[in-house]
Amino acid sequence: MADKMITVYLMGKKYEVPESLTIMGALEYAGYELKRGCGCRNGFCGACATVYRVKGSSELKMCLACSTKVEENMYVATLPYFPLVKQVYDIEKVRPQEQIMMQLYPEIYSCIGCNACTKACPQSLNVMQYIAYAQRGEFKKCAEESFDCVMCGICSSRCPAGISHPQVALLARRLNGKYIAPEAKHLTERVKAIEEGEFNALIEDIMQKPIDEIKELYNNREIEK
Repeated sequence: MADKMITVYLMGKKYEVPESLTIMGALEYAGYELKRGCGCRNGFCGACATVYRVKGSSELKMCLACSTKVEENMYVATLPYFPLVKQVYDIEKVRPQEQIMMQLYPEIYSCIGCNACTKACPQSLNVMQYIAYAQRGEFKKCAEESFDCVMCGICSSRCPAGISHPQVALLARRLNGKYIAPEAKHLTERVKAIEEGEFNALIEDIMQKPIDEIKELYNNREIEK
């Protein structure tokens, strides 16, 4: 049975598209060639942050276009990127001290506690909470709370204080990984083994396999718990 066709408005133009499509799928169905604002297509890269509203409602909603299905009378607009302030720093010189956030991202101390960031997050992260951890210099907690962030910037687009939440969280994760978390000795050992050529023969063997067999190996690989 064919999908039901529904009406959507993409970049101001009216289209009829199958109701089973995602916003990204609907854009391509309508003939748009996506070269920017698309990446993994699975909700992991955050590249396809999109603004939309539904006819009859004045509420603007934010989502990831690759994982949000179209709705009847949906009005869609995409942006080249969402607003984020990215400060430049040398991770070898900064230290996990509370004042580093005041130096690089002082706007986090202007948070009014509206929780709009948390409500907007497509990953359902407790964004306001990890900003609170960053304010207090609790970088390990901030890193853990923000671990699944895909850097889409939707939280920042809703923030009246202009906080760049993903960049704050990224700094916390870098500080945690560099200075706080214990050394991952197994990773150091694996890097050394790679540098010494221990896996060269295995890599060469894989490179000779047909693409379908490589996909099968990847899809059925053993994943560390």
